[in-house]
Amino acid sequence: MRPMNIGLLGLGTVGLGTYQVLNRNQEEIQRRAGRSIRISMVADLDVERAKSLVSSDCLVVNDGREVISSPDVDIVVELIGGYGIAYELVMSAIEAGKHVVTANKALLAMHGTEIFEAALRKGVMVAFEASVAGGIPIIKALREGLTANRIEWVAGIINGTTNFILSQMREKNWSFQQALEMAQSLGYAEADPTFDIEGIDAAHKASIMSAIAFGVRMPFNHAYIEGVTQLQSQDIRFAEQLGYRIKLLGISKQSQEGIELRIHPCLVPSKSIIANVEGAMNAVMVQADAVGTTLYYGKGAGGEPTASAVIADLVDIARLHAADPLSRVPHLAFQPQAMRDTPILPIEKVETSYYLRLGVADQAGVLASVTSVLAQHNISIDAMLQQPSHHKEERTELIILTHQCIESQMNQALAIIQSLPTVIEPIIRIRKEELI
Repeated sequence: MRPMNIGLLGLGTVGLGTYQVLNRNQEEIQRRAGRSIRISMVADLDVERAKSLVSSDCLVVNDGREVISSPDVDIVVELIGGYGIAYELVMSAIEAGKHVVTANKALLAMHGTEIFEAALRKGVMVAFEASVAGGIPIIKALREGLTANRIEWVAGIINGTTNFILSQMREKNWSFQQALEMAQSLGYAEADPTFDIEGIDAAHKASIMSAIAFGVRMPFNHAYIEGVTQLQSQDIRFAEQLGYRIKLLGISKQSQEGIELRIHPCLVPSKSIIANVEGAMNAVMVQADAVGTTLYYGKGAGGEPTASAVIADLVDIARLHAADPLSRVPHLAFQPQAMRDTPILPIEKVETSYYLRLGVADQAGVLASVTSVLAQHNISIDAMLQQPSHHKEERTELIILTHQCIESQMNQALAIIQSLPTVIEPIIRIRKEELI
């Protein structure tokens, strides 16, 4: 049987890792796939650099369209990123009848619905294990391993940059800016880290997982997104005293009213497994009715970890490319005609619990006035901590953990509390999840 020929678009960190792992493990991969898989063509703007990194029998060009138009290429691997030229090339590859493998979470979150519809019409596969959590096989787990289950929620640390920053803030009592600069110096954060620190990268990934878990079209445009730029080291410290750690989580839950899709900093119990995921590592928890809670942990980025997922997709396609398209695993786990238009809940309708930090005047009656407002809005208190201020006299820090309530209730209560004359600084609010 002739080799399965791969056309690689982009020879950056992941592209080079894919080329190297595929060559290094060629024998094992062939034994699993039933045929040889080889990269026969590479498109990269820096042709000379690319030629120096691949063997002489691999054709290097500077235009991805040449790869797509080559009759010898069976599968196009898109590792360019973004949703400009990458979108054009992926759609062109599908139109040319070629299978596609991509690690491009932004592309799928923004255009996944139309990409999968085009692939279905042409009878080709689009595989994207590498788009979420690097080398962790969470897509396969959600799409295949848990197919007998009704998934209740998915929650994950799915951005290594922000997890590294939060780990440094906790371990070294650093400010956000200090931790970000360290992440940039080590290569964990880009020169422009906006997509990571504002939660957008995690939202792309959470949207993909949510679509697969609940059988809905890509919900990115309806996600609630809040990054980590406003987090302060004192809140990380106070959370620790109360038995919690703060993580940036991507959370998707199914309820009778609809689906929650939210990305924001979150207190989680310090004894939980996910609270102890440190540095640039990723972890995803899935709660399902039959199997209960499962955890998927590993490296969420990097050349070879992500290449592991890319090559796993290549092996799947090599095994299944000759199968009847209707017999293949659907792109988003559910049969296309069974996808639902379940509403994505606005954050105001989400029910969760909260960490509140109030800078208040150190005088009698302050606590009573705050708790009275909470009680009027049916918000009960779970725990409380009072700390003297280190930078102002006659002021104290009041930290409150609440039980669950609807976000709109909390918004109303905080608006009233903020207007109290004894509350002298903006209230800090961080959501809390027990994940049990």
